[in-house]
Amino acid sequence: MLQTEAQYRQVIQLCKEVFQKKNKDYGTAWRILRLPSITDQIYIKAQRIRTLQELQTQRVAEGVVPEFMGIINYCVMALIQLELADSDQMEVPVDELMALYDRQVSNVMALLFAKNHDYGEAWREMRVSSMTDIILMKLLRTKQIEDNQGQTLISEGVDANYMDMINYAVFCLIKLDVVETSVPR
Repeated sequence: MLQTEAQYRQVIQLCKEVFQKKNKDYGTAWRILRLPSITDQIYIKAQRIRTLQELQTQRVAEGVVPEFMGIINYCVMALIQLELADSDQMEVPVDELMALYDRQVSNVMALLFAKNHDYGEAWREMRVSSMTDIILMKLLRTKQIEDNQGQTLISEGVDANYMDMINYAVFCLIKLDVVETSVPR
């Protein structure tokens, strides 16, 4: 578990750095997006990953690693949008935005450690392609919940699906050796 936590934190740090840089370039223009639009952005990234995995060739230089990072950051944006649902504030000050990012990631990490305890790190034996498929399945579930105006009979809401997608994308990045594999001392 120590190795997983260290690797998880490294992946999130890389993603947060990209998020911060893009925020410096674009501000919080993404606040204009409705939740289904963010879901569709995530879908585009996940579908591209699957296509690259199947074709094993690409025409655009950007590979799967930035796409998995994009999935993580768009999912965090979606969770922030849910938190700020009652606010029409378009520009979020950098300090406030980073605090929102950290709070969402902290919630997702808590979910990871609870599930990882129960599942015994089964993700380490999974294929990246299988986790990509699971992300796509969770996206389709999310789209269905959105189409149902957020109403579910028995299932978790969109927030739980975004959280799971973050965790699977982090697992993929760990398996793709984006971070150190040794446990820090």
